[in-house]
Amino acid sequence: MSATARPQVSALSSSRIRDIANAGMGRTDITAFWFGEGDEVTPPFIRDAAQKALAEGETFYVHNLGLPQLREAVAAYESKLQAIASSPEQIAITGSGVSALMIANQLIVSPDDKVVVITPIWPNIAEAPRLLGANIVRFPLNVANGKWSLDLDQLLDTLTPDTRMVIVNAPNNPTGFTLDQDAQKAILNHCRRHGIWVLSDEVYERLIFDGSEAAPSMLRHADPEDRIIRVNSFSKAWRMTGWRLGWLTLPLSLMPDVPKVIEYNTSCAPSFVQKGGLAALTDPRGEQTIAALKSGLAASRSTLLDGLAHMGRIEIPDADGAMYAFFRIEGEPDDMATAKALVTDYGLGLAPGSAFGPEGEGWLRWCFAAKPENIAIGLERLERFLRRS
Repeated sequence: MSATARPQVSALSSSRIRDIANAGMGRTDITAFWFGEGDEVTPPFIRDAAQKALAEGETFYVHNLGLPQLREAVAAYESKLQAIASSPEQIAITGSGVSALMIANQLIVSPDDKVVVITPIWPNIAEAPRLLGANIVRFPLNVANGKWSLDLDQLLDTLTPDTRMVIVNAPNNPTGFTLDQDAQKAILNHCRRHGIWVLSDEVYERLIFDGSEAAPSMLRHADPEDRIIRVNSFSKAWRMTGWRLGWLTLPLSLMPDVPKVIEYNTSCAPSFVQKGGLAALTDPRGEQTIAALKSGLAASRSTLLDGLAHMGRIEIPDADGAMYAFFRIEGEPDDMATAKALVTDYGLGLAPGSAFGPEGEGWLRWCFAAKPENIAIGLERLERFLRRS
């Protein structure tokens, strides 16, 4: 017999974003917007806190659930931001947001469970339950009146009593779609009646452009023992993508099992990394960092959307959150071919929409977490691509 991985692993797709990025790696003439991270390093006060902890020898194992002071800081942060009653006893610190997603799935999902995922979506989110043997039902967003939209009635019809879990990512990667509070309440009420778990990925909650401080959390409408798990991360709001630090907010009844699952994944997040996260949450410069980030994103977003709107042939539905423009070009249905041509011939690195599932075929994702002057360079290169024939 051949030595192969189990079918669920072999069935996983390679990253189409990486396929495009690999085509441009090593070139110095690429203006790249393909990955979901900004072009500035983590602020010094966060780096200093981690370096201080490392210099003081914080290199040992810590509690599976994380440092008590960081759990307290997370609970205080989300209680204030979202006007909810979060407690440290509900918080689990994880070695990245994606690890938090996998741990949440491992806690809830069994082989052959039905898991409904609102799409298009970052592939790791949909593939985590598939890796555990779940049956994935993709429920696509649609474009209505120039905006990304969710057919709520149809979604609730899809969430039948045999559904184990629904996964919601809002603000959404790649579309920027946000979920209003009426829809949140409807989903939670429906899932409560049928005993369906809700996994709410809220990593982009601070990256919202409607004037709000944050996108509303699903937890605003939850009862203490509702079957809802919230995923969050330090990666986006504090420019900490490489730190691999996230957290889960869970029902108290689930907490006795959480340390066991974390133990068999990573044991714990590194202490010195957690000290960086603690600084992000407790130092006043943390909120100043987020305010500056949002201001810069708003400027770059405006530059990008205005530039795309004036080109013609481009459809870009409106969206209020995250840090991406998700658009398609008339007459260019093959997003992989388009993305490869853009990077190879024009030095412009964008993510192909099909990386986010079949719903994204024909679309492109542009991460606008970049300086406006770099956005302008990218727009000029895209315009040259559109004029090529």
